[in-house]
Amino acid sequence: MERVLKQGFNIDYSYNIYFTEGIFAPQNNLLRDFFYQRRNPDFKQKVLFVVDRGVWENHPALAGQLKDYFQDLEDVVLAGEPLILAGGEVCKNNPEALESIVQAIDEYGVDRHSYVVAIGGGAILDLAGYASAISHRGIRHIRIPTTVLSQNDSGVGVKNSVNYKGKKNFLGTFTPPVAVFNDYSFLSTLDNRSWLAGISEAIKVALIKDLDFYNWIQAQADDLPRRDSQSMSELIYRCADLHLEHIRNGDPFELGSSRPLDFGHWSAHKLEQLSNFEVLHGEAVAIGIAIDVVYSYLIGNLSEHEALSVVHLIHHLGLPVYHPILSKPEGKQQLIKGLTEFQEHLGGRLTVVLLEQIGKDKDYHQIDTEYVLQAIDFLSEFQQAYNQLDEVS
Repeated sequence: MERVLKQGFNIDYSYNIYFTEGIFAPQNNLLRDFFYQRRNPDFKQKVLFVVDRGVWENHPALAGQLKDYFQDLEDVVLAGEPLILAGGEVCKNNPEALESIVQAIDEYGVDRHSYVVAIGGGAILDLAGYASAISHRGIRHIRIPTTVLSQNDSGVGVKNSVNYKGKKNFLGTFTPPVAVFNDYSFLSTLDNRSWLAGISEAIKVALIKDLDFYNWIQAQADDLPRRDSQSMSELIYRCADLHLEHIRNGDPFELGSSRPLDFGHWSAHKLEQLSNFEVLHGEAVAIGIAIDVVYSYLIGNLSEHEALSVVHLIHHLGLPVYHPILSKPEGKQQLIKGLTEFQEHLGGRLTVVLLEQIGKDKDYHQIDTEYVLQAIDFLSEFQQAYNQLDEVS
């Protein structure tokens, strides 16, 4: 005789993304109010900070600000000295970085009622979120993104990860943060590469979801590279909103095959790996978008003029559309292997998002590698033409 016990339940997730400036300034009560509303009078909650070394060095007052900010808080205390780690993709490639966070959680007795707060770019947020998710089967984590890309995309979502066996995000979890605090003041110390790289994710989501937003980005194409803070803050807000809308109304834990927000990413992830992560994620995404836009033109979804307008926009914003790695046959073939790795990472059948038109995406389950190679050559010629113009001028 067979018997079955049926189990089923739903879990609601809710978290806010706050937009502010000077989050640790004495007069800014945003974070203070957050902790106060979630305090437990029966015991003190601990807060462990994990901070990107670049942020720590570029904001020397941060150490004193953290101590002063938490000095007067009731029921919430600093677990210990902030853990300072090298940011960028290196931290996701380094098992010792993950181990150091887990060790600090253990040493300071950070439990499920306490918090791990990550301050940094997307890689540090990914790493700290993953360490939090696997420690004690889940410690609350808070994100304070400090780059354009992390404030408008990776930092507001539900994914956490590290790289493993040379593959990007091979180990990870879907664990939402309890809150995200986007502090625009951290953007002031970004170098130009990091400032520009985050724009690629806004182009991506605009191309697949919002024609008006894409047109707005085109209108701001002169101001954004000049580090106009008002334009950038608006771009971050609108881009984050579109990412959240998809997570909220789509497939937040990616149980299906469609991944609209991965437009331009199948090749981007592989290009990062091929460059030994010297190419920033946002730069790789810009190249990946260019490849998929030209591919969309080659299969007849876009006109050549439309495809070129997107490629020109990416280039005008100071982002790459091509990389020398792709100039050799082995580089191209290695990039195409990214399709297989992309499918393995996502599971199920291959699903690549392309453009049906500007502002609207469409899933494809077969990719013609000859068209991919043609798209790469198209972008190579585009880049060569601009290089010749630069030599003449």
